[in-house]
Amino acid sequence: MSLPVLEKKGDITLGGLFSLHDMVEEHSVSYTSAPPPTQCTRFNFRTFRWMQTMIFAIEEINRDGRLLPNITLGYKIYDSCSTPHQALRAAMELMGTEKSSVQSKETCHGNIPAVIGDGGSTQSLVVARFLGVFHMPQVSYFSSCACLSDKKEFPAFLRTMPSDFFQVDALVQLVKHFGWSWVGVIAGDDDYGRGGANIFADKVRTLGACVALHEIIPKNRAPAAVSSIVSKIRSSGARVVLVFAVEQDAAALFDEALREDLTGIQWLASEAWSTAAVLSSPKKYHQILQGSMGFAIRQTHIPGLQDFLLRLNPAGADVPENPFLKPFWEEVFQCSLGLTTNGQEHTDERKPPCSGSEELGNVTNIYSDVSQLRISYNVYKAVYAIAHALHAIRSCVKGDPHCPDPDNIQPWQLLHHIKQVTFVNSFGDEIKFDENGDPAAMYDLVNWQLAANGGMEITTVGTFDEMSGKQELQIQEQNIIWNGNRTKVPLSVCSSICPPGTRKAIRPNFPICCHDCVVCTDGEISNQTDAIECVRCLPEFWSDSQRMACIPKEVEFLSFSDTMGVVLTAISLIGFFCTCTVVVIFIHHRATPIVRANNSELSFLLLLSLTLCFLCSLTFIGRPSQWSCMLRHTAFGITFVLCVSCILGKTIVVLMAFKATLPGTKVMKWFGPAQQKAIIIFSTLIQVIICIVWLFVAPPTPRKLMPRESPIVILLCDEGSPVAFALVLGYIGLLACLCLVLAFLARKLPDNFNEAKLITFSMLIFCAVWVAFVPAYISSPGKYSTVTEVFAILASSYGLLGCIFAPKCYIIILRPEKNSRKHLLSRVATDKF
Repeated sequence: MSLPVLEKKGDITLGGLFSLHDMVEEHSVSYTSAPPPTQCTRFNFRTFRWMQTMIFAIEEINRDGRLLPNITLGYKIYDSCSTPHQALRAAMELMGTEKSSVQSKETCHGNIPAVIGDGGSTQSLVVARFLGVFHMPQVSYFSSCACLSDKKEFPAFLRTMPSDFFQVDALVQLVKHFGWSWVGVIAGDDDYGRGGANIFADKVRTLGACVALHEIIPKNRAPAAVSSIVSKIRSSGARVVLVFAVEQDAAALFDEALREDLTGIQWLASEAWSTAAVLSSPKKYHQILQGSMGFAIRQTHIPGLQDFLLRLNPAGADVPENPFLKPFWEEVFQCSLGLTTNGQEHTDERKPPCSGSEELGNVTNIYSDVSQLRISYNVYKAVYAIAHALHAIRSCVKGDPHCPDPDNIQPWQLLHHIKQVTFVNSFGDEIKFDENGDPAAMYDLVNWQLAANGGMEITTVGTFDEMSGKQELQIQEQNIIWNGNRTKVPLSVCSSICPPGTRKAIRPNFPICCHDCVVCTDGEISNQTDAIECVRCLPEFWSDSQRMACIPKEVEFLSFSDTMGVVLTAISLIGFFCTCTVVVIFIHHRATPIVRANNSELSFLLLLSLTLCFLCSLTFIGRPSQWSCMLRHTAFGITFVLCVSCILGKTIVVLMAFKATLPGTKVMKWFGPAQQKAIIIFSTLIQVIICIVWLFVAPPTPRKLMPRESPIVILLCDEGSPVAFALVLGYIGLLACLCLVLAFLARKLPDNFNEAKLITFSMLIFCAVWVAFVPAYISSPGKYSTVTEVFAILASSYGLLGCIFAPKCYIIILRPEKNSRKHLLSRVATDKF
């Protein structure tokens, strides 16, 4: 059976393909043999208006007569029923090949030089492959699939609808503009949906954003499958979801979203449903679709179109010649239009009868609504593009190889002239096609807003223009109403924005947009949101508590205000005053035997050196400077050598005093007071020389230790020359060991004259302190190395003071009866006996 056709004869007849009915398929779309039975149901008012716009444009051209004088255009229009199979059958009938497949390519076009349609990309793909064999020009008004720009596969395909490449570019720029990094993508199961969604997903990823989910609405719109998609949208956490599908597939998704109460989603609409009244008109969708955004091709007003649409009336028309008028009329008025066939009247008893004289102007529906003429304008431009190409053919100069016979125009000749056509129409729009057969992309950014009367208004809130390869998106943000009637831009991210002071850390096995916010480590900062990495502060700076700024590090040294400094200062001053007290006691009792017994001059010199030892420890406390660093080490080295030299002198005196009691011994003349002073001066002079050379070659200097992992700058004195420092300590240790050996040799001398035991104990303490000092000094961090050195100085000084002078002070003050010559001599005699 031939398909129903709306036909009007003319000198040149244009073919037309329109999906006047939506398809309901009874089986799955995944078939392997013949297509399953289909039912063309649900008459589509919007597509019917597109068809009427084609007729209006043809009649306008015929009536005007200036564009194609003496030429009448006719039309032959089929219903493709939203299916590729039906679209292919209609194309074959247009070409006259439905019943005969043996005609040549040159003659089987059935006097149809061009076809306008189809609307759906999937239908156009099938038709374009077929018509391309005959080089029959096909101008689509709504097929936007980017795949149709391939001129090798579809050489005869042109369109007045921009390619999805441009629509996707606009959508991607929209996502980028509002900072959405976690976007869901839902596509229809056709070339339009899959192709556009795939391009969008790829381009969004190049921006650094992520696709939260990418699902396909099956063509059979099985409830279980659609319900699964809604569940995945809910669980994904995406608050912005693009639906790249035709209006029928989108409606199935939104019906299920209503059933499952999926709210709070900011829907992005592809061009196929961004202005679809089938979704914007029913109030049931207002709850979830209010605030939706999408791109729609530019709208315009076509003068006279609405009157033409409303003049349609089957009462005075030959209805059988317009097979689409009856279902349209019955759907509009929900009635049964009685028709007479072979003398019998046929009516649908389930609906009230209607006469056909009803007024379309009394009914508000999508068909008569000309406030959003977008696709209708594409149809209008397609007709005029073909008419201008025909005009160019009839106006060309004979002899031109591209100039065909105007009375015998072949489709390939018309195709060539359509590709070359360029004109500005009565609305001021330039109509031309690029090398891919695509027009320039000009979109309106539309926003679905609830009106005061409760209806849905499609408001233009921005534009997108593609001019000479430059793409520019302009948005009037103040005019946008978002989902939920909010004015604040919705946030759609997998993870919250990382504030300053943190950085993004990618979650394993998650998309790159899903991250955790990790606080910058100590010493690192980030002063911007969503920082990829933290920046390490310079060595002298440290991060503040918020990790947002670098601040100068705290300078640390052993100060007088520090707890440790106060304690060491107190201990040092106590030692100083104790030594001064001993000096006072010795001066007051300088004539007593116990003071005079062991060379009182050496004792006073030793006390003076101990006083200096206690005081030199104070030079280690306070902020290091050039002078304090040089003073502390040299004063320490010289005063301790002086102290140990005095002890060495006292040890020699004790030892030599008893050697001199042997008959014939003249040892004491070599160790008199002058020689003792010479020993002390010579021993000290060596240390002075070492210190002078040290200060000239590599003096101690202040140094800042700035460890990366520490919030403090350690200010200390660098030894300058480790060798010189080792020599100073080594020389002190040499003298101390010599004192220890000599004192050990004199340990059995009579007690009353014998300081050797006291010196032995003091030297043991001295040596133990400084032997322990070396590893402790090396391993102590920062200012604690200075504390270790001060502690060693004080400990050894207290050891000398306590071991040598404490017993004598005890006798002088508490046991004065023992501080007599008689007592001392009696003890000596007893020891000798």
